Amino acid sequence: MASNDLPISVEGLSLQSTSETSKFANCFPSLNPVDIYREHIAEKLSEGTGIEAEKIYSRLMWTSTLDKGDLVLPIPSLGIKKNPQELGKELAEKFPQSDLVQPPSVAGVHLQFFFRPQPLMHTVLRRILKDRATYGTNGNQGLRDPADPSKGRKKIIVEFSSPNIAKPFHAGHLRSTIIGGFLANLHTVMGWDVIKMNYLGDWGKQYGLLANGFKYFGDEEKLTKDPINHLFDVYVKINNIVSEQDAPIKELKEQIKAKKEKSEDVSAQEAELQKLVDASEDEKARRYFKSMEDGDPDALALWKRFRELSIEKYKSTYARLNIDFDVYSGESQVKNESMTSAYQTMEKSGVAEKSDGAVIVDFTKHGAKKLGKAIIVRKDGTPLYLTRDIGAIVERDEEFHFDKMIYVIAAQQDLHTAQLFKITELMGHKDLASRCQHVNFGMVRGMSTRKGTVKFLDDILGDVRDKMHEVMKKNPEKYEQIENPEATADILGITSVMVQDMSGKRINGYDFNLDAMTSFEGDTGPYLQYAHARLRSITRKAGLDPSQLGDSNIDLLTEPHAIDLVRYLAQWPDVLLQTTRTLEPTTILTYLFKMTHMLSSSYDVLKVVGSEEEVKKARMMLYEAARQVLYNGMRIVGLSPVDRM
Repeated sequence: MASNDLPISVEGLSLQSTSETSKFANCFPSLNPVDIYREHIAEKLSEGTGIEAEKIYSRLMWTSTLDKGDLVLPIPSLGIKKNPQELGKELAEKFPQSDLVQPPSVAGVHLQFFFRPQPLMHTVLRRILKDRATYGTNGNQGLRDPADPSKGRKKIIVEFSSPNIAKPFHAGHLRSTIIGGFLANLHTVMGWDVIKMNYLGDWGKQYGLLANGFKYFGDEEKLTKDPINHLFDVYVKINNIVSEQDAPIKELKEQIKAKKEKSEDVSAQEAELQKLVDASEDEKARRYFKSMEDGDPDALALWKRFRELSIEKYKSTYARLNIDFDVYSGESQVKNESMTSAYQTMEKSGVAEKSDGAVIVDFTKHGAKKLGKAIIVRKDGTPLYLTRDIGAIVERDEEFHFDKMIYVIAAQQDLHTAQLFKITELMGHKDLASRCQHVNFGMVRGMSTRKGTVKFLDDILGDVRDKMHEVMKKNPEKYEQIENPEATADILGITSVMVQDMSGKRINGYDFNLDAMTSFEGDTGPYLQYAHARLRSITRKAGLDPSQLGDSNIDLLTEPHAIDLVRYLAQWPDVLLQTTRTLEPTTILTYLFKMTHMLSSSYDVLKVVGSEEEVKKARMMLYEAARQVLYNGMRIVGLSPVDRM
């Protein structure tokens, strides 16, 4: 079965919220088990020491490793003028006896708190198996006013992917798509009203070139069957003609220049040059695009068809990545009036100025030397990308009234986005500029398929699917048990690409390495999927129904491996909250990989098959809770967890 025929669906995400209130800010004990402990520690320590409970609560931190405790209090952060070690010892002594927390200990300038295992295990395991897909989510984070839910949810636009129609879907578009999909998921499970927007490169002289090229090289059948690849082929062919025509034009221009320097007559050459330019495909493309801008119905009908067919094809490719868009916007959708209005505002407010026939913004005159100068309107009167973006930012605010807008664009565009936000501010929209954020990323190096250079996302995904299929076939026994090996290979291939992309900090570029990303060794996509499939396999072999584990005897889980795993699962809601601050997918992936390593070292110690029935059931409850958290994390970063592989 070809990948194009695979069943496609973009599954929704679940979330939970609560109407409970707490005297502590951002405290939701019914959604986050650790908040129960934060609340408890703050109140108990306040009771014993007289320090304000709110002050203690806001300074409690989670730890990087479990050996440092479950929560720590940095003693200097309390602002009490006393030796931190001495103060820490005093606080530890004054902390009352607790059923939930062991007596605190001092380590350097921190007061360490370890949760008592049994109450924690009961709370966390039952909570996970009750909440399931919603464990960790917190819809209250997206409320405009947490004290008054009737004011509604905050609205966020995430603009990402944004490929150019008829041009290759390059590495930058791939990263933007993966990171943008993750950011949309993250804000969804945190209760925001998310609008996923794809701002297509769908306007400009290249459409004149493409339309004229289609007259020569177009094929209706190919266009309907595979619009993206066919339009690209047409674009390449017409561009080759442009290149051939450019050579004599360039040569003639140089001859004219040389003759002028000698004060010789150039009228014959200029007439010849004009003839060549008029007959060139480049000039025909310019004229065609002008007819589009002037509203020629035939020209616009063909352009609209190219655009719509391309979007349909993109939709099926995006669905393979678990992504769908609410809005397919694009350069073509920005109204001329918006650009004219923006330009007039800039002129009236003195932001823009004329320079050599063009209109520019000189940021050095507006207290932003680093931003240099930017052209707003070319000498020939045509607007630039920046002008369209300024028009678009104002239009979106008027249409969506968003609380935040994130642009997921490569770091090479840092200057462009900084200029865009600064101009928006200078135009009198300071509040609007403050609600916009550029989430940037480094570049992928050497992204190519086995056949050579990459053209489109489908090429990359097809290549990693084939590679994963080869790897799967090496284990015939397991391969035979998989219901649809091609579909599984596709999911594993996509996971490989996505995990390699998200494993490091966004700003770091990376080398596209097909062998490394499809390996089961190390922290790779296939390894993460294997961890999930293995937990599913344990369930099948145990012969227990995961929905019937609620009455398991949790007190039988006494091993350090079991206790530490539950302590780690308790952190998941905090990890999600921390991710809303970092906006880094690696915050989640690092957590998931660490969990899979803990699981891997537990299997020999906490055996399910062959254990006494009650022990088997309790351990199965632990593994099912871990599987659920792994599943939840994988879904938020955009992966589809597999049950067999």
